[in-house]
Amino acid sequence: MTTTTDAPVTSHKLVSVAEAVAHVESGMTVMIGGFMGCGNPHQVVEALCAKGVTDLTLIATDTSRPGYGVAKLVEQHRLRKLYASHVGLNPAVATQMNAGELEVELCPQGTLAERIRAGGAGLGGVLTPTGLGTPVADGKPTVEIDGRTFLLEKPLRADVALISGYKIDVLGNVWYRGTTRNFNVVMATAADVVIAEADHVVPLGAIPPEDVVTPGVLVDYIVEGGVPGGD
Repeated sequence: MTTTTDAPVTSHKLVSVAEAVAHVESGMTVMIGGFMGCGNPHQVVEALCAKGVTDLTLIATDTSRPGYGVAKLVEQHRLRKLYASHVGLNPAVATQMNAGELEVELCPQGTLAERIRAGGAGLGGVLTPTGLGTPVADGKPTVEIDGRTFLLEKPLRADVALISGYKIDVLGNVWYRGTTRNFNVVMATAADVVIAEADHVVPLGAIPPEDVVTPGVLVDYIVEGGVPGGD
């Protein structure tokens, strides 16, 4: 465990990976942050696969690439439904979708982020012109405002959000390194339980207040993890 001081790192939020995934049961809706595996909570995903949960509804911006991060949940047939904006680099999605084994709702990336944000903010939905005149609009209501037509996209929430941060202090305040913040930030607002996997668990005060991106009040549990093979 990496710290910035010699003080012991203790927290009632800090749990083992096994304790964390105990909160995820078959049939739940789960959000997983990251983009093409960057920012995925890799250790938690591994533990979910080992636990054997099935029939999950997954909300993620993509399904990564074969054998990496969230892709493992697809490849091991743990999913019933998938909301995502990009699946092209994971052939298992197309195979299962064409076989009728996986229900997939593709959503433009910006719209997906806004639907999650709406879920976290308690809003009734998002009005957007993106997707009009395409299969994205099939079966969805439209609203006309000032002569313009918008799709009404409904908010998304989850039972559990699994996010990842580079540094997480003992109260759950998160700092993300580079682009790893991606969908992790908004997903932390839109789930009943938020589990954050830390590359480095640090003492309170090790993250300057102005660097905190996800406040600890949103994080229920912290897991010591890290990207396999290094930082």
